[in-house]
Amino acid sequence: MLSAGPGYKPGNARNRGAPRPEGKTMDFVSTRVITDDIKRLVRFYEAISGLAATWYTDDFAELKTPSCTLAIGSQRTMDLFGAGAARPADNHSAILEFRVEDVDKEFEKLEKVIGDVVQKPTTQPWGNRSLLFRDPDGNLVNFFTPVSAAAIKKYEI
Repeated sequence: MLSAGPGYKPGNARNRGAPRPEGKTMDFVSTRVITDDIKRLVRFYEAISGLAATWYTDDFAELKTPSCTLAIGSQRTMDLFGAGAARPADNHSAILEFRVEDVDKEFEKLEKVIGDVVQKPTTQPWGNRSLLFRDPDGNLVNFFTPVSAAAIKKYEI
């Protein structure tokens, strides 16, 4: 199950990143993944997160967490911005990251669901224990749990 963790405090600037400079109103609210098979991808993210997607149209759905939203759109949604603006299943540099309460338990529970495991749970030098895998479109997904004192402090848990 995805969790904001016990230290999550709505409205806390640390949960949202750096405080905004005075007069600035920008706030990072979501990441959108474009796919050729929206139903399959939404089902996958519902299965790994335990969240229910909110469908706004047949071509657009969102999974909301306390800190951010994962938006999933069909290729048809990108055609509104200009054909070819984004290509489904063609990501080679971004990783979708989700903080979870216990990455090892998530791996045990989801190993058969996630299929393409890139790296089993491993403690990283920066203090997170991470599970790296691919979604059905090949996008990299990282489930992680802060385990070092510094990582735990960073996320206020």
